Amino acid sequence: MPGALLLTGAVAALFGSMLPAQDTSAILDPPPDKIVIEVATVNGSGCPAGTAAVAVSPDNTAFTVTYSEYLARAGAGADPTAFRKNCQLNLIVHVPQGFTYAIASADYRGYASLQPGAKGTEKASYYFQGSPQTAAISHEFKGTYNDNWQATDSTDWAQLVWAPCGVRRNFNINTELRVDLGSSDPAKSSFMTMDSTDGDISTVYHLAWKECPGRR
Repeated sequence: MPGALLLTGAVAALFGSMLPAQDTSAILDPPPDKIVIEVATVNGSGCPAGTAAVAVSPDNTAFTVTYSEYLARAGAGADPTAFRKNCQLNLIVHVPQGFTYAIASADYRGYASLQPGAKGTEKASYYFQGSPQTAAISHEFKGTYNDNWQATDSTDWAQLVWAPCGVRRNFNINTELRVDLGSSDPAKSSFMTMDSTDGDISTVYHLAWKECPGRR
């Protein structure tokens, strides 16, 4: 899939109670068996039906979510609801037996054209099905801004949060783009996208692996 987007820091403090304290010496290379990721549901104004797809890297170290439409716009006659776009992905992740995974890092990239006084925001949140906790991180970009943008989150190994062993929990990813006119001229347009050189929008989620207790 074209483009790239990495994702981690938001997940750090999220699921610490799901597993015992982590022994970083148990962190492994990816298991030889492939993982399979199914998209259970896709909802949101930033990902209309048929505009989002998921692919897993051959070495099981990452999966990519690719969008073909994801743009927030305000000013210059834009639809009043176009200032905010979001996409909620509900993923079913089938991992090899005896292993668990954590989201290790994430990079978001796109393009923004923001008038003086305007502001663009990228936000992402992540949680496993059944968890009462949600981790979220946001990044702001202020006008004047006419360039590619990038936001990177990273998590220390000791803070990685692992999917619970022995049960299947869907993984939810909610991303959002928002453009606020602020003090900018409302007759001029400001917009923000997540995109790549060919116009698609991709997010690459990098995985860390760990053996579940009792596997050996």
